[in-house]
Amino acid sequence: MEMADGAEEAADEWLIQSLRMYEELHTFELQAPTRVIEWARGNRVCVAGYEDSGGNEILQLLPPPTLQAKETQGLCPERDFKVECGAFSNRPVYALKHVPDTSLLVTSGPPDSSLQVWQVSAEDSDVIKPLSAIAAENDAGQPWAKIATISAKAPWVLHGSRLNSVQITEVESRKNVYTAASRSSEELSDVAFLDGNTALLCCAEGRLSLADVRQPQAPLEAASVPWAPCDERWRMGVAPQGSDSSSRPVARLSSGGHLSLTDVRKTSESLAWVKCPFPRPSSGAEFLRVSWAPALRGCLAVSGFDGTVHVYDTQRWDSSGREAEPIFIHKGHADPEPYCQRPATVPCTFGSGFGLEGSVAQTVCVR
Repeated sequence: MEMADGAEEAADEWLIQSLRMYEELHTFELQAPTRVIEWARGNRVCVAGYEDSGGNEILQLLPPPTLQAKETQGLCPERDFKVECGAFSNRPVYALKHVPDTSLLVTSGPPDSSLQVWQVSAEDSDVIKPLSAIAAENDAGQPWAKIATISAKAPWVLHGSRLNSVQITEVESRKNVYTAASRSSEELSDVAFLDGNTALLCCAEGRLSLADVRQPQAPLEAASVPWAPCDERWRMGVAPQGSDSSSRPVARLSSGGHLSLTDVRKTSESLAWVKCPFPRPSSGAEFLRVSWAPALRGCLAVSGFDGTVHVYDTQRWDSSGREAEPIFIHKGHADPEPYCQRPATVPCTFGSGFGLEGSVAQTVCVR
């Protein structure tokens, strides 16, 4: 009883301290843990569960009106996210992407590398409908697929679990558009479209590979990560295309807390190399995430080591390998010790500021 009372008091104090850090804080309480949080059409937010037992919710959340207002409105009703529509998946959802300019969502997760396609219904419905499945070649025994979407030429999904299984598929027709010419069975950690002709692939060991969709038979251009312990696992985040098209950095984050910046034009050359000051390294890259802020030049967020999100300004980084100091630490998902019985991890994503003026970015973190 005393333990329960102590935990409740610590949790209340922790919440009060967290609230003091923000001018505005908008929340949504999930009923189950999530490892995905993605922006969808119309500034909606999608989250999904990943339990092996099935019955995982896929939810599309509607931001509160106050978040989209141009002026701070202080305390007022309807300050939290609301469920707009949803669905249930009988598979764990490890990845979720909205297909730009459509009402489609693509998800992936164990036990294989197939994809599931969903359609968000019209505004008068609260249902996300399952549409189809996209099977991958040689799917048996493959890890779950990493995915990216684009609608430059048609609604495409880039997917694969290993370098030799990378494909691009037209979402609606399920027609194969591209298959990478690689014999390597290196496991992938992230994939991304740079534009309608180019894709960037990141292996779990940190190697980057560039794929030209127009030349499916051409070998992948590869670049290894700068020095780091060989047992570390890596994730990737690509900066959004800005007004300065001459530079577009790629961030690679390791399970040991190392961060490497490279340019997509010269992936073999390092722009910066730093160490994140997390209290302990991650046992793997399963929950790690690095994401760039579209409205804050040079800023990125790192999460997945614990219940915190660290925001960094990369513009003053160099290649010294020194420890980087975050400009902000979000602690709203860190369980108060000593009552936390499990490590807390939180996915994080940046928004482009909705209707807010200036270089304001909204950070959405859902636990």
